Amino acid sequence: MAGKVISVNESNFEQEVLNSDVPVLVDFWAPWCGPCRLIAPIVEEIAEEMEGRAKVVKVNTDENPNLAMKYGIRAIPTIMVFKNGRVVDTRVGVQPKEVLKALLA
Repeated sequence: MAGKVISVNESNFEQEVLNSDVPVLVDFWAPWCGPCRLIAPIVEEIAEEMEGRAKVVKVNTDENPNLAMKYGIRAIPTIMVFKNGRVVDTRVGVQPKEVLKALLA
């Protein structure tokens, strides 16, 4: 799975995100969301470029409503960066690749 975007759900969120030993960029998205489709290639590039230094995961908010509710997702795409199991940054909407990469640094 290294260097690839990992699909995360309510059953593996804790393991993949909260217990990660590297920073994690979480993309909250849904299949019907146009801006989510726009940001998807950017998220995938970051996954490849940050391989070994950070993890990139996607959470489908339609399939994981409890996670969306827990983290207060009101609009998508929402990008959250987790470090040591805590949210350290949140961005809503399509963001430039450089902005998202800087959040992981």
